[in-house]
Amino acid sequence: MRTALLLSAVVLACLAAFPAPVTTESLLREMTDLERLTRFPDPAYKTIQFSSYDRRSAVPGGPDWFANSDGFGGEPVPNFEAVLTPPKGREPGEYLVCDVKGPGALVRVWTAQIKGDLRVWLDGAKTPLYDGPAEAFLLRPYDTFLEGSGLDAKDLDGTLYQQNAAYAPIPFAKGCRMVWSGNHRDIHFYQIQFRMYDRKAKVKSFSPDDLKANAPLLRETMARLADPDVAADTAAARPIQVSLAPKASATALELAGPGAVQRLTLKVTAPDLDRALRQTVLHVLCDGEPWGQVQAPVGDFFGAGPGVNPYNSSPFTVKPDGTMTCRYVMPYKSGIKILLENLGDQEVSVTGEAVAVDHAWDDNASMHFRARWRADHGLTASNGDSMGVQDMPYVLARGRGVYVGTALMLLNPNNVPTPWGNWWGEGDEKIFVDDDVRPSTFGTGSEDYFNYAWSDPALFGFPYCGQPRNDGPANRGFVVNQRWHILDPLPFAESLAFYMELFSHERTEGVSYGRIGYYYARPGTLDDHVPLTDTDLQLPELPATWEPAPRFGAQKWESSPCEALAAPDAPVELLAGPLWQGGQVMVWTPTENGQTLTLTFHTAEAVKHSLNIACMLQPGAGAFRAAVNGEAVKFDGKETLSLDIPHGVQSRVFGAGQRELAAGAHELVLTAVEAGKPIGLDFLAVRPH
Repeated sequence: MRTALLLSAVVLACLAAFPAPVTTESLLREMTDLERLTRFPDPAYKTIQFSSYDRRSAVPGGPDWFANSDGFGGEPVPNFEAVLTPPKGREPGEYLVCDVKGPGALVRVWTAQIKGDLRVWLDGAKTPLYDGPAEAFLLRPYDTFLEGSGLDAKDLDGTLYQQNAAYAPIPFAKGCRMVWSGNHRDIHFYQIQFRMYDRKAKVKSFSPDDLKANAPLLRETMARLADPDVAADTAAARPIQVSLAPKASATALELAGPGAVQRLTLKVTAPDLDRALRQTVLHVLCDGEPWGQVQAPVGDFFGAGPGVNPYNSSPFTVKPDGTMTCRYVMPYKSGIKILLENLGDQEVSVTGEAVAVDHAWDDNASMHFRARWRADHGLTASNGDSMGVQDMPYVLARGRGVYVGTALMLLNPNNVPTPWGNWWGEGDEKIFVDDDVRPSTFGTGSEDYFNYAWSDPALFGFPYCGQPRNDGPANRGFVVNQRWHILDPLPFAESLAFYMELFSHERTEGVSYGRIGYYYARPGTLDDHVPLTDTDLQLPELPATWEPAPRFGAQKWESSPCEALAAPDAPVELLAGPLWQGGQVMVWTPTENGQTLTLTFHTAEAVKHSLNIACMLQPGAGAFRAAVNGEAVKFDGKETLSLDIPHGVQSRVFGAGQRELAAGAHELVLTAVEAGKPIGLDFLAVRPH
């Protein structure tokens, strides 16, 4: 009996020494398991990315380090690993996208647009797993394999498929090869991310039957991605309540270990909330580390700043009332202290709770959670002129850890009112891991990294990414972008250097660039974080007034403030603010349905003209129909244009297309749809063609 027990113990010990095999099922489970990020992965892997970055960017700091031909077609050097078959006449060429050897998993794909076809092989098979349009696979990779699963393709929208990216894991035991067939002069943007496991790792290769076999798990995963608190435990919640005088600090919570804070929720109250969220600093100090692992403005730590910008994601949620929740697990061995510091000049109160749970600290694998915030104010963004484009550091670390998230808080004062012109994010992410000579992750544009495309100013939010704030018009004002590396974390055994280029469409002075990198690290890891100062924590402001610049997408625009086009006795009021042309916006609040407001504008010649109107979007705003000289027009293709949004205040430009207009005066008549709801009108831009 004793011998049998001993043998059983030996068998169990051996089994524990060998990690479970990686499968489609295990990867799907990882998509909602934030706790496993607290330990260095076993089996170990490196996350790498293949993309359509400009291949001239070969030498860090070299002459072409900021080259920007990233996939529009016709690049000086084809944006692929190799040219397999050169194009002949009208015959497309064949290009190697990737050919990775060894056990791994495809964990993320993205495209803005790509023509041509893509073939995907696993493990050297003769028959491709996928053979079809490249764009279909890079936007919706599981669609081809859903037969028999009981799932519809649309079921995956918003969870596995997020904006322009897809998180649909495809593991493989021996390798993955992708070949693109197409015309290199056609558009071909792509990003493809892999985990490449240790050579000894056991991986079960993906089969289309995996989705059928794991259909219940898929549904559960999507439900938990859509609602990350579906299984939240509040039994162990510890209350937090502190009041802070200016320049004061206080311990909000202190716990003995071992354990982990599974969820941290805070809400800030102050007369000037936006400034309080930036100037109240959150410190998290684990296991006696003098400066702590987290030092960040409270609002920016939760990816909410500046101000309260509601969103919901896997690791963070910000509610409209300002309640902010972090679900990244914070382990500690001997103890944890959460400290709040008010570096502003107003009184601040902070309430909330921390859910603390038992957590066994593993001296060989456990890691502390870190959040490193920094900001640079008064920068000059550039489009490539001398000493212009620059690599902005997010985290530079020496040690062992896993990078798990990024948030960017930017102020862009550029005066071009269109995305083509005031775009700030041409810059690529460049991530060096361990012994990289060139980045193992080299991106194709800042918005591509954040999972969207084409400098789109529209707000969005998904489990792993979001844009909860973008003031406008286009990408002017404050912008907040986020990406959470949950299925695609970036482990590093020795070092990490995460940079993103600051690269704009045109030279722009006065840019404020705040950012935060989230990662887990073993004790003893060093990074480049420095203590925050009052200057760092200033909340930058737009100039009090501005005028739309007729360049780039606004070329030949003739812009006039709407208050100058309305009759002197029009029933309107003017509201001041830096988002608006001339520092003010005209607000019309109709008193009855069907009430009209006339804007009179002039054209100098009888040609086709396009009309664009800049409006104020806000909660509870009204809607209108429009006509020019008695003929109905559609702004953004809509018969009725609503200016109502759930939260915040935005400036947006809406276009009505081209129409023949004679020289002289013309009337744009707006008809209110609902009485009592404000309609904010900033400027009207007329462009002759």
